[in-house]
Amino acid sequence: MTLAEVLHLLACPHCGRQLAWSQDHRSVGCATGHFFDVARQGYLNLLGSRQPRNADTTAMVAARHRFLSAGHYAPIAARLGALAPCTGSAPALLDVGTGTGYYLAAMLEMITGSRGIGVDVSVAACRRASQAHPRLGAVVADVWQQLPVGDAQLDVVTSVFAPRNAAEFSRVLKPTGRLLVVHPQPRHLAELREPLGLLGIEDAKAERLDQALAGRFDLDHTETVEFESSWDAAALSDLVWMGPNAFHLDDAEVEPSLLRLRLPLTVTVVVTLSGWRPRRP
Repeated sequence: MTLAEVLHLLACPHCGRQLAWSQDHRSVGCATGHFFDVARQGYLNLLGSRQPRNADTTAMVAARHRFLSAGHYAPIAARLGALAPCTGSAPALLDVGTGTGYYLAAMLEMITGSRGIGVDVSVAACRRASQAHPRLGAVVADVWQQLPVGDAQLDVVTSVFAPRNAAEFSRVLKPTGRLLVVHPQPRHLAELREPLGLLGIEDAKAERLDQALAGRFDLDHTETVEFESSWDAAALSDLVWMGPNAFHLDDAEVEPSLLRLRLPLTVTVVVTLSGWRPRRP
């Protein structure tokens, strides 16, 4: 069971004590007496409530799995793996908003002996992520709340197109750890935004990122990852329905718009990848 690789890193969402297996290995619990069932698929649900309405659906997760598995964003995954610290015999990684676990699985494959926790508020996402890599443990939790990880346990935290909880990132990272953040630039997928009516990207996103992390982290690296890729109708459809656009667009409008494009379409991917170190007291 993949959860076994990371259980010693996990903390009870109620009292913060370390989690451990129950006698029958069907649940985990803490010394205080809080217990949580492990799903048949191997993920652990620590949310404590129903998932929010904006959690990724099963259909969205399936679309993301098809899109990412085809390698359309592979250059981003490669750069994440290259920038992650590889010190120690068993580096511990956390990917927030992990989705299908694609980026975390790629990093685990690149970093010998590493193990990783994928956290997402979506049950469907964690069900998929739990199968992404043998050293990946998937946990359902709200990344805006206290992360279910002990203090100073992690070598790497990644946020790829995902929320950024600066206070919690600072708490769970080791003093020598690193935070890696990927966010889109305004030109990201520019060829698609108007024809398909995709959500826009704020020009001030980079500035807001700096403000969110300032005071707890120091920026030590930034780069632009830019490449072109040629996508057919199936890939473009998956791109639309795998993310937040799925909550805002109508299938009856998007699919005819896809048919009007000259396919395959060459699309520009442009993101910023930044590396941050915890600020020392």
